[in-house]
Amino acid sequence: MSKAALKKETLGSVIFNVVNYTLLLLFALACLLPFINVVASSFASTQEIVQKKFILFPTSFSLDAYRYILSTPTIFKGLGVSIFITLVGTAVSMTLTALMAYGLSRRYLLGRNVINFIVVFSMLFSGGMIPTFLIVKAAGLIDSYWSMIIPTAINAFNLIIMRNFFQALPDSLEESAKIDGANDFRILWQIMLPLALPSIATLSLFYGVSYWNTYMNAILYLNESKMWPLQVLLRQIVIVSSGMEGNSSAVDIVPPSQTIKMSVIVVATVPMLIAYPFVQKHFTKGALLGSVKG
Repeated sequence: MSKAALKKETLGSVIFNVVNYTLLLLFALACLLPFINVVASSFASTQEIVQKKFILFPTSFSLDAYRYILSTPTIFKGLGVSIFITLVGTAVSMTLTALMAYGLSRRYLLGRNVINFIVVFSMLFSGGMIPTFLIVKAAGLIDSYWSMIIPTAINAFNLIIMRNFFQALPDSLEESAKIDGANDFRILWQIMLPLALPSIATLSLFYGVSYWNTYMNAILYLNESKMWPLQVLLRQIVIVSSGMEGNSSAVDIVPPSQTIKMSVIVVATVPMLIAYPFVQKHFTKGALLGSVKG
């Protein structure tokens, strides 16, 4: 290859990289700007919210919306409920998902194809809200935190990802362990799970976000308001603030509903944003490893 061709190829590569990075930067800004607007609006004053439609940096900071949200101890109770459901639910879901995924990944399991078909079928068709409610009620889970965990303990999509991950591991690992006298549980615990840490971290994030954002199940299965998770309480705060905003006697007490909505989004999102960096390095690898092989 001549020097002129090499120089031309290098120049083309540089131009491509510049254009590529520029487009990716613009796309990242387009994704980031709405969140910046939400955070900035949550700290904006009443006058600024009324005057401006889009805020990237508030000229006058105000914590009235956060004071209003955190003014009742009920919000901390709801936060504790959400943390409990998220931690316990994620642990239960990952345990059941790992056990079932490992079993379905073994080709010698009797009825494996039938069970795999049922799992895929459940992704396309479900019993619906009313049959699910009747089952939960018959199981005695109404007004129990387990009603938020057990009905959604295993996600079919996450199960398939982890099953494919286990299938991609060499069969020689299991054969060598069995020669050494290890049983299936020991093989899973000491060999398979350590190798599946990227997949476990990724699916734990999926399950954690799902449990943290639990809303409809709480409305259906929890009648006691003191048992409501954070998402339901935040929704109630938005409804109350929207109803009181038009009341002239409450103007000095309740901030604008738009500010409260923004602060509610921040309160509901920040815990997951804090947890994400701890699993971010495993996220892409774990999601792809379990989705390559069918």
